Amino acid sequence: MNINTLISSAIVFSVLTVSSITTVQATSDDSVTVYSSRKEHLIKPLFEAFTKDTGVKVEYLTGKGGALIERLKLEGANTPADMFMTVDAGNLWYVGSQDLFQPVQTETLKSNIPSHLRDPDGLWTGLSVRARTIVYSTDRVNSADLSTYADLSASKWKGKLCLRTSKKIYTKSLAASVIYNHGEDKAGDIISGWVNNLAATPNAKDSHVMNAILAGQCDVGLVNTYYFGRLVAKKPNAPLKLFWANQDTTGVHVNVSGAGVTKHASNAKGATQLLEWLSSSKAQAIYGSLNKEYPANQNIASDDVVSAWGSFKQDDMNLSQAGILQAKAVKLMQMKGYK
Repeated sequence: MNINTLISSAIVFSVLTVSSITTVQATSDDSVTVYSSRKEHLIKPLFEAFTKDTGVKVEYLTGKGGALIERLKLEGANTPADMFMTVDAGNLWYVGSQDLFQPVQTETLKSNIPSHLRDPDGLWTGLSVRARTIVYSTDRVNSADLSTYADLSASKWKGKLCLRTSKKIYTKSLAASVIYNHGEDKAGDIISGWVNNLAATPNAKDSHVMNAILAGQCDVGLVNTYYFGRLVAKKPNAPLKLFWANQDTTGVHVNVSGAGVTKHASNAKGATQLLEWLSSSKAQAIYGSLNKEYPANQNIASDDVVSAWGSFKQDDMNLSQAGILQAKAVKLMQMKGYK
């Protein structure tokens, strides 16, 4: 089998691993093509509103982030994708590190999105924010006993802590932020304390963490805020509450969903227009209502449900560090037995 056949086979395999919502065709000036690991119901209303406002159509393809990234690599300069959207700064950083984004730094993006939520070189921009903070049982925990991520390693939480598995990107990014804020040695102590305090094997999903607390298996955990929003929508009287970690120190660890213009975009101008529009007040309001996330544009009020959780100070670590320190975070968690 020659190299061309191998490449063709690989591309076919990649296509089969993603879910196509619309037919992806070469982009014209009045159309932008997006590859997205965000699900259709979270992006379709945005794209429809963009088209209504600008007349520019959006073709899109959704699927698993890893498969879409490999597809971008295989397609190279022939890719129809003008933009790639995904969740977590660690994933966005990885795409940038693979030379799959081109720099985009416009005054609109700089004005709308804070610098810590954007790549320093303009390779990607955060478009919605999720905080990863403490969730606790209001039946068994006094909020006065809560304070920081590091405090969850204290002996008072022995057998009372539930966490998501270290294999998930959200956990890797949180661990990277702990390294950034405390240094490797102290971060190792914190992670060891978390492991020692676990009430059970780490969970596959944030929803499992909250269900374990409700079941009495543990008292506290760490979750992305939008998972909490989903749970209380179904169980409004659930005895759970969010606590904003690190308010007297570095602030709550935040992360983003975001996007960048692909390196080989055939309609980079249109993709940039879409990126700027997604940072606008109209789009940011839609983002918040769809998935109970926070606007990345901090001039925009949060959804009423999200606002009810209260305000908090964000960690202003540039989120590129979630990718830069990811390998160290993974190694440190492995060393400390965080599964």
